[in-house]
Amino acid sequence: MKRIDQRIINLYDAFTHGAMPRREFVAQLARLAGGMSAALALVPLLENDYSAAGIPAPEDESIETDRVEYPGASGRMRAYLARPAGNGRHPAVVIIHENRGLNPHIEDVARRAAAAGFLACAPDALSPLGGTPADADAAREMIGKLDAALTERDFMASLNFARDHAGSTGSVGCVGFCWGGGMANRLAVASPFLAAAVAFYGRQAPVEDVPKIRAALLLHYAGKDERINAGIADYEAALKKASVRYELHMYQGVQHAFHNDTNAARYDEAAAKLAWKRTIEFLERHLRDAGRKPDETK
Repeated sequence: MKRIDQRIINLYDAFTHGAMPRREFVAQLARLAGGMSAALALVPLLENDYSAAGIPAPEDESIETDRVEYPGASGRMRAYLARPAGNGRHPAVVIIHENRGLNPHIEDVARRAAAAGFLACAPDALSPLGGTPADADAAREMIGKLDAALTERDFMASLNFARDHAGSTGSVGCVGFCWGGGMANRLAVASPFLAAAVAFYGRQAPVEDVPKIRAALLLHYAGKDERINAGIADYEAALKKASVRYELHMYQGVQHAFHNDTNAARYDEAAAKLAWKRTIEFLERHLRDAGRKPDETK
């Protein structure tokens, strides 16, 4: 695919994070692209194509998937659950979506985690508002209406559900993307039992809260993500001062959301594969032997 002008990528990033309504985004895009026809041709490349989600496929017999519900702080939480087939116990990982809600791409990521040997729970943060709609623009608007403190408590409930699931060893981590990456950092502050948190290009936790972190952190950042990267220096300094265990990787030359393979404009295959490999290895180190059910320690 022909490389897209960085100004256009930055414009789309601003739009997806609530800086402008869709009409203004398209108008500015037309000015940058040289006309409305060119702008409309670019929109499908900038937006996610969920028909590309399917690795592994939902019908893969090596994994089992289900739709589950459990109590949250704001009411019943809905989630997509994926795990290795059979009755074994596995470390649990909560997969936290971007600001588009629980969509086919995030369900795909949950299946990848299950294929790697984890019990993966992907909650829908929009459960209190009726669940994630098919319209990505509507999902973004709904995300903006969530109460931040209550939503964090909903994800704490999700950690509890994953930890206590019959198919879990009791060891739990989380992996978040964009909006979910920020939530992963916040959960690392809030949870006393979270063993590992992986944040893909997520907003950093407040530096004053860093001493509360007990989990090990894996932080993935994109070289061309100025908005998120502005907080790295202060966050890393606070992590070092508090002696928090962390790994930080900067993927030069790639865009925010580089891991999302349903987005042609920003996906970077090499960076995405390397970041996912590092993620699985990190989770293996910090979750595989970090927690056991009581009857497994006898």
